[in-house]
Amino acid sequence: MTQAFLEHVNITVKDPKATAEELCALFDWKIRWEGNAISGGYSVHVGNGTSYMAVYAPPKQTHAKTGSSYSTLGGLNHVGIVVPDFEATEARVAAAGYTPHNHADYEPGRRFYFDTRDGIEIEVVSYD
Repeated sequence: MTQAFLEHVNITVKDPKATAEELCALFDWKIRWEGNAISGGYSVHVGNGTSYMAVYAPPKQTHAKTGSSYSTLGGLNHVGIVVPDFEATEARVAAAGYTPHNHADYEPGRRFYFDTRDGIEIEVVSYD
């Protein structure tokens, strides 16, 4: 290994299995692992061979975030995902019932955002 890279992020969601299935459908990912996790919760790791998103649910329902993550120390603002086919991914996102927003085209690439049912903002990026 010559350079550090981001291997995974771990995000709390309401239903890890449903979230993982949707991420697989949107981004052509695979489930890498799933099972019991910290504090009696459940996690599903979904991604590709080099990186993944761990989606976790604690044993008891948690509260949704309030306020802007951009003004909260330690807040998760968004997760950026690079895709090989920008238009096809946007079509899948829209077909899944999400509203793509904040489209931009500036160096080094094109991008749009959407918010998941759990309130996670996803940035979809293409460098082509």
